Amino acid sequence: MAKQIVKVTRKGQVTIPIEQRRKYRIRQGMRLLLQDSPHGILLTPVIPLEDLAGIDAGRVTVDEMKRKLDRMLSEKFY
Repeated sequence: MAKQIVKVTRKGQVTIPIEQRRKYRIRQGMRLLLQDSPHGILLTPVIPLEDLAGIDAGRVTVDEMKRKLDRMLSEKFY
């Protein structure tokens, strides 16, 4: 793994180098999970729900799917 030094801004922000953004498909606005580990800070990309679409892609919107899942959870249908 290549090591790189990044600078922390006054607001605590860092820039993830382009090589890692491409490798891990990190895009603007994407969320990252931050974990404290014995080796330091670990950042893991959180995959957007839209990227997990399978055979039903395009049949329902994300909002419709969330409503259906919420209804199923409230009815303890799962």
